[in-house]
Amino acid sequence: MSEPFSVRITVRGYETDVQGHVNQSVYINYAEHARWSLLQAAGISQTGLIAKGVGPVALETTIRYRRELLAGDEIDVTCVFEWTGGKTFRIRQDMVKTDGTVAAELVAVGGLLDLKERRMVANPQDYFKELATDPSLFGI
Repeated sequence: MSEPFSVRITVRGYETDVQGHVNQSVYINYAEHARWSLLQAAGISQTGLIAKGVGPVALETTIRYRRELLAGDEIDVTCVFEWTGGKTFRIRQDMVKTDGTVAAELVAVGGLLDLKERRMVANPQDYFKELATDPSLFGI
């Protein structure tokens, strides 16, 4: 398998809490940024999804914190889609410092919502494959 999609992020001071490390909610923002960056790199825009009548939804997120992140730290946030069949998929993401230390591991369960019917669509990978100019970034 090739290297997973990755985006570099620099921790900003205002993202830290009173202990000086990144606030827990910010990890979700980092993961979301990497996911939307992957969609953009694959040729999928938010307007493209809406035009197709679907939108991504987060159903579950689990974060395992490994090492603290401090203001000024640079991290690479990876993003790997796993297609489980049915209406959902998993996204595995690692947040890795430039020295190779894993700061956090995130696993999310997501799907695509039919914006008209307000129900999850079957086989969301088919929508990603159809909309993407580079579906290989999704492993399809």
